[in-house]
Amino acid sequence: MNLYYKNKKKINFSKMHGLGNDFMVINCMKENFILSSSIIKKLSNRYTGIGFDQLLLIENSYSSLCDFNYRIFNSNGNEVEQCGNGARCFGLFLLLKGLTNKNKILVSTKNRHLIIEFLPNNMIKVNMNQPDFKFYNLSTFKNILYKNFSIKLLSENLICSLVSIGNPHCIIKVQSIKNAPVKIIGKNIGKNPIFPKGINVSFIEILNKNNVKLRVYERDVGETKACGSAACAAVAMGIAQKLLSNIVEVELLGGKLIIMWKGFGTPLYMIGPAEHVYDGCIYI
Repeated sequence: MNLYYKNKKKINFSKMHGLGNDFMVINCMKENFILSSSIIKKLSNRYTGIGFDQLLLIENSYSSLCDFNYRIFNSNGNEVEQCGNGARCFGLFLLLKGLTNKNKILVSTKNRHLIIEFLPNNMIKVNMNQPDFKFYNLSTFKNILYKNFSIKLLSENLICSLVSIGNPHCIIKVQSIKNAPVKIIGKNIGKNPIFPKGINVSFIEILNKNNVKLRVYERDVGETKACGSAACAAVAMGIAQKLLSNIVEVELLGGKLIIMWKGFGTPLYMIGPAEHVYDGCIYI
C-alpha cells in the first residue's frame, strides 16, 4: 500500500443532490465512522475537499419501529435536526444500494420520525409531520403561533413569521425574491441572540394561492439552491395565514417542489426529485 494511505481510514461515499442542495452520503450501518467538526469542514470545502451543503449518515435503527436512523451535519460540522432535500436523497441512496426493497420506509432523525415513500419517475414523497407554530425551545419567544411578529434588525423592524419543521425557520414575505437582501438579512437574523441555536431564513414571494417563489439562507451554510424543510415551513405559514391553498408548487433556485398540507392537526407532505451524482472514496 502507498505509504500515504497506510495509517488512514478508507471511507466510501456517494455525492447526491436535491434540486442543487448537495450532500455527501455515508453508509455507517456496518462501521460507524466518527467524523469531527474539523474533518467535516475539510470535506465540505468546495476547493480542497468533496464539497457539500450537508453530510448525511445512514445508521441502523435504534428502534424496532423504524427501518433506519438518519443524521445530518451542516458544512461547519454542526449536527442539525432536519433536512427535507436530504431525506429524499437518503431514500434514493437506500434504493440504489439495495438497502431496502420497500415502497415506504420509516426513519428516525434527531427529534422525529419521517415516512419516505418512493414514487414513479424518481420522485420521492416525504411525510414531514405537523408544522409546529408554538416555537418552544427554539427562541426566547413563547407561544407565537403563526402570527407575524417584528424583529429589530439594522435599525429597522422586520416583519416575519416563525415555524418549525423539526428545525427552526423564519419566514419573510417579499414583493420580489430577485432583489431580496438574502445574505445580509439571513446572516444577521441567524446571529440574533433571540435564536441561540440559529435559524434558517426564507424569503417568499407569493405569486398566487398555488404558486410561490422561495430563496433560503440556511444556518451555518449560507444561501443554498434549495431547502426542502424551508419550502415546507414557508407553505405551512402561508396556509396557516390563509394566503395559500392546500397544494402549492414552490419554485426554488434549483428547481421545484410540491408541498401539500390540509391544515392544523394533519401531517405535511413534500414531493420532489433526488439525484445521484457519483460514488467515491476518501482516506482520512
